[in-house]
Amino acid sequence: MKLKGTAMRDLDEFEDALIGRFKEHPVLTNIALLSDDDFAEVLLQRRFVSLAFTPSYDLAIDLLRDEAGLRIARIILREEYPDGHGHRPSHREDTTADLHRLGVPRAALVASRPTATTLRAIADTFELIADAGGHDNADLRLLTILRFWGEVLVSVEYGQLWQRMEPLLNRDGENHSRFYYPHHVHDAKTRSLATVPLLSGTHSDRLAARVTELLAFEQSTNCFMELEEQALQLKVDFYDQFLPALDRVGV
Repeated sequence: MKLKGTAMRDLDEFEDALIGRFKEHPVLTNIALLSDDDFAEVLLQRRFVSLAFTPSYDLAIDLLRDEAGLRIARIILREEYPDGHGHRPSHREDTTADLHRLGVPRAALVASRPTATTLRAIADTFELIADAGGHDNADLRLLTILRFWGEVLVSVEYGQLWQRMEPLLNRDGENHSRFYYPHHVHDAKTRSLATVPLLSGTHSDRLAARVTELLAFEQSTNCFMELEEQALQLKVDFYDQFLPALDRVGV
């Protein structure tokens, strides 16, 4: 049982339009123009959102009932902590390593605190996930949020941030990024919803394979589109707080 090809193509066009809107956020398109201090503040605030990634997945896992979706979510969550013996750093530690390579000192990490806007973005994410769990089609809703908020749009924003990072993290032909670039790659949407295979490589595509299966049992795709709009708005609201940084450089 599958959605008709035209319906799935329509969803792809809708989703790709949202991705395009996010890429065009003024802060992301002009990231290379920000002062070093303002760019560091973007990264420090984004770090707090990254810290909320694992509890967001845990909350969704608590509410999921679909075994196939659960397995995908569990695997992705466990990849955040690749070594159960403590010999390898977690992805959160990889974030900090990249920040240090980008010139953000430990003192700045110690002094950094989440802004009210950042805290609201995190709280609103938890609320979106919790609300999704209360619906009859909770599994579709939860996996849609995890995929679009936690994977697709993350890949997009790290791809935009990479424009500023690349000269510092890509030296002598070698990419030294442990967090931002790898997540830009393995969180990305690489296949359309209409053609994503069951055995997919990136996190986005793995989740998409199950999302498209669950969509086949829906009378309408409205909830999918509404949740992706809401996930996008969470990201936009977060980056809007840095618009004054553009004023400071005359953009």
